[in-house]
Amino acid sequence: MATPGPSSRILSRGDTAGMLFFVVLGVGLALWAVVQSTVNIVAALPNRDVRVAAPFLDTVAQAPLGPDGAPVSVELGSGVVVAPELPIASLGALVIAQVLFAATVVTVVVLLLILVVGILRGRIFSRRHTALVSAAGIVSLVGVAGVPFFQNMVANGALAWISDRTYERGLVQTIDLPVLFGLAFVVALAGTVFSVGDRLQRDTEGLV
Repeated sequence: MATPGPSSRILSRGDTAGMLFFVVLGVGLALWAVVQSTVNIVAALPNRDVRVAAPFLDTVAQAPLGPDGAPVSVELGSGVVVAPELPIASLGALVIAQVLFAATVVTVVVLLLILVVGILRGRIFSRRHTALVSAAGIVSLVGVAGVPFFQNMVANGALAWISDRTYERGLVQTIDLPVLFGLAFVVALAGTVFSVGDRLQRDTEGLV
């Protein structure tokens, strides 16, 4: 029985070009996430007139949508409020949300870029690649659940501060559970595919 060697699969020029484009796109995405989070943190740290995205529930407002700009009642689903300042806990949650967002994007990009480099070297399935895909999926799940959680804390703090703790209809959780469950399914599926692919590839190499 021959000793298992590297995969003989050869990527086409189109495959290689696509992978390299993915590398450039990933680096750009990671840089954008870091810059965006840094800008948001710097803007919020003085803790004056902080713009906060907030969800609303059963909240009616007036908008100039009628004839000649006449006010019309609309139901808010989300909006941006400007808080004169935030409670310290909410300000801390804002920083954590931004840092977690940037860290999640950068980590996922780095893990997937390592995966791309491995594929460009001619091996698609391996235990290492399975671990990379699984780790990227888990980090994505943490980000998708964690960032909205802390952003919700910021919104709750801003609305409570502005209303002197008398407004409660906007204090709702903003984590999108269908998206979270859908992502968890994709992560589990991708991990299973790479795991099965690795096992089949090792079995095939063992027969050569």
